[in-house]
Amino acid sequence: MTSSRTQQKDVPPEEIPQLVEHLFRHEAGKLVSRLTSIFGINHLNLAEDLVQESLAKALQTWPFYGVPKNPAAWIMQVSKNLAIDLVRRDKVFRDKETEIIGLLEQHNAVSNRPPSFAEEIKDDSLRMMFVCCHPVIPREAQVALALKILCGFSATEISKALLASEAAVAKKLTRAKEKIREAGIPFAIPAGEELSERLDGVLQTLYLLFNEGYKASSGLRLVREELCHEAIRLTSFLVENPVSNCPKVHALLALMLFNAARLPARSDSNGNMLLLKEQDRSRWNGPMTSRGMFHLSASAAGEEITEYHLQAGIAACHSAAPDYESTDWPHILSLYNGLIQIDDSPVVALNRAVAVANVHGTEAGIEAVEAIRNRAKLDSYYLLYAVLGEFEIQLNRGENAAAYFRQALELADTKSERQFLAKKLKLAGSLHERSCGRRSRRLVGNDLEAPIKGAMIATPKNG
Repeated sequence: MTSSRTQQKDVPPEEIPQLVEHLFRHEAGKLVSRLTSIFGINHLNLAEDLVQESLAKALQTWPFYGVPKNPAAWIMQVSKNLAIDLVRRDKVFRDKETEIIGLLEQHNAVSNRPPSFAEEIKDDSLRMMFVCCHPVIPREAQVALALKILCGFSATEISKALLASEAAVAKKLTRAKEKIREAGIPFAIPAGEELSERLDGVLQTLYLLFNEGYKASSGLRLVREELCHEAIRLTSFLVENPVSNCPKVHALLALMLFNAARLPARSDSNGNMLLLKEQDRSRWNGPMTSRGMFHLSASAAGEEITEYHLQAGIAACHSAAPDYESTDWPHILSLYNGLIQIDDSPVVALNRAVAVANVHGTEAGIEAVEAIRNRAKLDSYYLLYAVLGEFEIQLNRGENAAAYFRQALELADTKSERQFLAKKLKLAGSLHERSCGRRSRRLVGNDLEAPIKGAMIATPKNG
């Protein structure tokens, strides 16, 4: 099956399934893409089945015969052998048997590949990326398809990552593959004007994939790091290929790297969320930040400024500050002023309001929130009320802050966010009690016996 059977002594049998999963995650996308380039896009399911079968064979044989010296080469070789066997017995490929087997025979062991063949593998992965992110496929299905084909995620893993039922994910994947066949989507990297348009779609999908990992929409975990790293890996593919290597791709990769570098410090040992000013910056990933700076510099080529450039610039300001107090908020605000010209969304405006508060004071920040266009779209966005609650705490208005944090708590989805907001609510309550206590002491000292009437506060019901 393969020439190498040398066992790796440092891999205990009970750890083999984890090793297989790790290798499969990193090799599956390359293998499926390569086999699809040989069999054709209409046989995408076949390519996936062959790679899946190679994984099953690894799980069956490695615990007994040991882990091969080159596990990645073993998986690739087994997939090739399975494909050759299939071609020889399946009448569908009879007319092209010689041609297909010739192409498969080029698929040598990893260590013996010529550089040109390694580049072909990358090109195939890039072609597959453009297939997965084709505009005829719905956006949410694009992310699921990319996770399945390019990242080697199972339907169960995708359902957990995207917080959908396994049946719903399976239906999305099936429909997406049907769209690929019906539309006759070519397994090719687009050229000319089409490349620019299609590249934007690919970048948006990768951006969504990273964001879903960086801030999980729901569930127990605040962060799904594996999604962030897969988004970085796929975006790196784009940077490494001369066809898709352009400033906006570097900008998106820089943005991902800056944010991913902070992942180790985003929560404490108990999984509780930590704000930027609470994070231990010594835990930030320095080499990853440096990579981000490199790609941010590369993104400066040309005259186009995209939202990725401006967001990466904002992230760079945070990454460059040795502590929270040293953050260059005036520059961040200027970048948000530019970003809102490109993306006038309520979420961007809310983030800008935080920068306004840090530059011009909390009251100015509240005014900026009140001035948000289409603010009603933030009605179900817990961070709107979390930000307003934080502003009220800064102004020592505990009762107002508590009202906002209660609303945020009702809307938060992840366990970590709810725990964070519960602490904030408790802090706001304590602040209000202390304020009432001080007022009571003043009233007693002045021999005033009239009961204190709590001030009515107006909490936003429609944003």
